[in-house]
Amino acid sequence: MTDSQRTLPAIILVLIAALVLVFGLYVFEVAQKSSSALAIAEPSSSELLSQPLYEWTMVTTWPKNFPGLGTAPETFAKNVREMSNGRLKIKVHGAGEIVPALGVFDAVSSGSVELGHGAAYYWKGKIPAAPFFTAVPFGMNVQEINGWLHHGEGLALWREVYEPFNLIPFPAGNTGVQMGGWFNREINSVEDLRGLKMRIPGLGGEVLNRAGGTAVTIPGGELYTALQTGVIDATEWVGPYNDLAIGFHQVAKYYYYPGWHEPGATLELIVNKAAFASLPTDLQAIVEVAARAANQDMLDEYTARNNAALEEFVQVHGVDLRPFPEDVIVTLREISNQVYEEMAANDPVFERVYRSFAAFLNQSSQYHRISEQAYYESRFKTLPKASPEKTQ
Repeated sequence: MTDSQRTLPAIILVLIAALVLVFGLYVFEVAQKSSSALAIAEPSSSELLSQPLYEWTMVTTWPKNFPGLGTAPETFAKNVREMSNGRLKIKVHGAGEIVPALGVFDAVSSGSVELGHGAAYYWKGKIPAAPFFTAVPFGMNVQEINGWLHHGEGLALWREVYEPFNLIPFPAGNTGVQMGGWFNREINSVEDLRGLKMRIPGLGGEVLNRAGGTAVTIPGGELYTALQTGVIDATEWVGPYNDLAIGFHQVAKYYYYPGWHEPGATLELIVNKAAFASLPTDLQAIVEVAARAANQDMLDEYTARNNAALEEFVQVHGVDLRPFPEDVIVTLREISNQVYEEMAANDPVFERVYRSFAAFLNQSSQYHRISEQAYYESRFKTLPKASPEKTQ
């Protein structure tokens, strides 16, 4: 073997070692750049601690921790705290703890608190068009109202009519179709509505007034006593899940359906405009996303809980469950249409909201006739008949 042949392997080894060294330096440099990029994308703990912290107060129209209605604001606050890594903390107060149930709108509007949770139809006296953003008689169901709000003109109109009050509204809950209510007198015809004193807010109350009854607005926490003492003859509230929690079956004889007045009741989160503007954009986005989650989560909860509660009412407590007579429904619908047209003729804001709402409802109804309605009809034909009547 020649000298040149002996040195060739050594040269090859040196070249390999050099290549390994160069490659190692390249990998190290890439890793360093990646670490720097991550450091930019993900703030350190010290940087997070240096960011402003916000502590807000929420008032609600609901009793503290009341199932569904009262727990939804708590869940919203928890989600905001977790998504913001503790940068935005919200203390939730039930009705009456800071302001009365029906004082929520004014408290948030004035800036005395940052946000509130309630229902837009409570503010009909301030904004006649507000009920369209909760529920109106023979109006949209939950699918339709969400479609109008998020993919139609609904949310933009809602924010426009709230803007003079320094409020930004967000949909933040929905109960689905409600029940017709609890009554201490039988409703066998339209005549039985005359003289009926009933707790029913929003435009449903205006329709009842036109039908000869007397509508009153009473906070949920006072309804049991009002029925028990005869202050009112009837009340609507929500549906079996919430009605069972209050115990209406103990103070009312008849439970009527359907909820003609609230076919898809949207609840609202209202945020003071200046307070919202004070948040950085990422926290604003968190508030919006958490409200959207609350909107769906509440509907899921009511869908799951109403069935068992209704069964308990009928099978355990012997509740007298009844449908409204057909002539009552027809009359209430006719009056509802009259109310809408009369109010639209006298209020340009009401008219804008109503026309948008009605147009969306009419369009969606065409599709629902061959989708939801057709499906339900076929499903109920093929399923074993389930009766709401008490088993003998």
